[in-house]
Amino acid sequence: MRLLLIALLAIATLTGCSRFIEYDGPEVTRIDVFKGERLMLLYHNDEVLETYEIELGFAPEGHKQREGDGRTPEGEYFIDRRNPNSEWYLSIGISYPNEEDRARAEEAGVSPGGDIFIHGTPRPFRRTDDWTVGCIAVTNAEMRQIYAMVENGTMIVIYP
Repeated sequence: MRLLLIALLAIATLTGCSRFIEYDGPEVTRIDVFKGERLMLLYHNDEVLETYEIELGFAPEGHKQREGDGRTPEGEYFIDRRNPNSEWYLSIGISYPNEEDRARAEEAGVSPGGDIFIHGTPRPFRRTDDWTVGCIAVTNAEMRQIYAMVENGTMIVIYP
């Protein structure tokens, strides 16, 4: 049984099926997301390390106002958690809502929502439509790379 398990793990690793990879490159110091261009860039200081095409919330125009609006937030946040058992393959959490978001929602009498992540996808990645509830989606292979590269505490700036 042990040999079978080792063989299956080896096959998964060789075929790219392993969820976790290692990264020993430069530290990711910032993530920039450009909603209008559907692009996400990972930086080490001012050097772009990686660029990804993304899919967003189903109503991506404008800043997230309330729970269920389908918008992806805009502004400065940080990566605040990791989910290796995500329903969406792997995911890293974005610190939305911040104090300003909560105050705006309270003034409007609504919940700001939460649980905004960068995550993989359970469906074919089309790069042509937006479908999440406000998250940022990439391919599962890209999510493996992002999950390995990005640490909790990394700043993320989401632009319109």
